[in-house]
Amino acid sequence: MTLLIGANVSMKGKAMFPGAVAEAVSYGATTLQFYTGAPQNTRRKDVSEMRIPEGLAAMAAGGLSHLVIHCPYIVNLGNTKKPENYPFAVQFMQGEVARAEALHAYTMPFHPGAHVGAGPQAAIAQIAKGLNEILTPNQQVTIALETMAGKGTEVGRTFEELAEIIDQVDLADKLRVCMDTCHMSDAGYPVATDFDSVLNEFDHLVGLDKLSVIHINDSKNPQGAHKDRHTNIGFGTLGFDALNAIVHHPQLKAIPKILETPYVGPEDQRLNPPYGVEIEWLKTGQFHPEALDALRVAKP
Repeated sequence: MTLLIGANVSMKGKAMFPGAVAEAVSYGATTLQFYTGAPQNTRRKDVSEMRIPEGLAAMAAGGLSHLVIHCPYIVNLGNTKKPENYPFAVQFMQGEVARAEALHAYTMPFHPGAHVGAGPQAAIAQIAKGLNEILTPNQQVTIALETMAGKGTEVGRTFEELAEIIDQVDLADKLRVCMDTCHMSDAGYPVATDFDSVLNEFDHLVGLDKLSVIHINDSKNPQGAHKDRHTNIGFGTLGFDALNAIVHHPQLKAIPKILETPYVGPEDQRLNPPYGVEIEWLKTGQFHPEALDALRVAKP
């Protein structure tokens, strides 16, 4: 089975979907992830402008599959303190599902939200309520609740919280989970030292059949820090060996793995994407940190 490994790429400008695919191909990827627009706002182009037939043809020609569309993190379905924001959040997510369907996407990682002081139970109930309005019986794309680091008042920092949301959603067959290695470690799970126990706990509480995608990120912080600061593969507290083992884990062969590590460049200017280098490391199982060091001093 082909290793499903890719990175978060950009769909923008005139190139749109075919441009995102070309970027992924340049990294040696076999899958890819992108946002339908800037993640920090809700401005979106119409699907007619995304060059979808060309993008799908480029994916087929490049041997890519399992397109992942990341929902913008600006949407907070869990905020019960500002009920006036809830209708727009639901409406926007309905539009995101429609865009993902038009793009023939496989799954959609989604940050569940934050309770902003009202408590996790209030947020969980409202997130489930929102998903009940967003999900439809005929949609093909699934929404993947992402494991969160637990910074601030984030919901989804434990598998139990994700299971509670899923249990309250009528069309739970349209829901999946996106694991993030950095987030899970920062939330307190022993990703670096005992990933099999993490996987077993997830299987017991949520079910491995609910796992649709894994974000492969190293962490700048120690286990349990609740910080959520991604760093490059092998340069953080998880380390290359642990992340490489997850990428090649026999129970996860059919799951796409997506890199969201930071760009690198001279004097901490984040100019150069690391993904071609990191994907090669993970394909071969060989860690060559000097390859990334070269990008740190290279001009884009």
